[in-house]
Amino acid sequence: ESVVRAATLGLPLALAIIGGMPERFAPFVELYRETARRVGRDPATLPISINSHGFIGDDPRQTANDYFPAFAQVMNKIGRERGWPPITRQQFEGAITLRGSDFVGSPDQIVEKILFQHEIFGHQRLLLQLGVGTIPHVKMMRAIELFGTRVAPAVRAALGLDKAAS
Repeated sequence: ESVVRAATLGLPLALAIIGGMPERFAPFVELYRETARRVGRDPATLPISINSHGFIGDDPRQTANDYFPAFAQVMNKIGRERGWPPITRQQFEGAITLRGSDFVGSPDQIVEKILFQHEIFGHQRLLLQLGVGTIPHVKMMRAIELFGTRVAPAVRAALGLDKAAS
């Protein structure tokens, strides 16, 4: 209902993908675009945002090791409140793969995952909540630096958006 309402009102769509496989959310984007067309709106003018958790580091294995304890602590607290079972390391490892929900790894892995999801959704925006939980400040600053200097430029170039800004 919220997807239909957003499209009907001409509002942007923000999908929070914080678990499971991203492909499961494709029908919501299709419904949003179809509803927009049905009510006389141009879907191309309605932005779609994918919102997920993530963390970026120079070494993918170390990045996952740095991120998991803080992430698990927060997600398990939320899970207790909502009746979810505790997250396991195995579940986390699945979530940080290309077809998982979380963007954790090296800049190249994050770029690949953004582009993979762009093929599914054709979205214009990505909101990446870096560092769920307590992450050392220096590592958080490095993640932000990598996102701005390596990930964003590579995604823009791959999508041909760097030419539009020139």
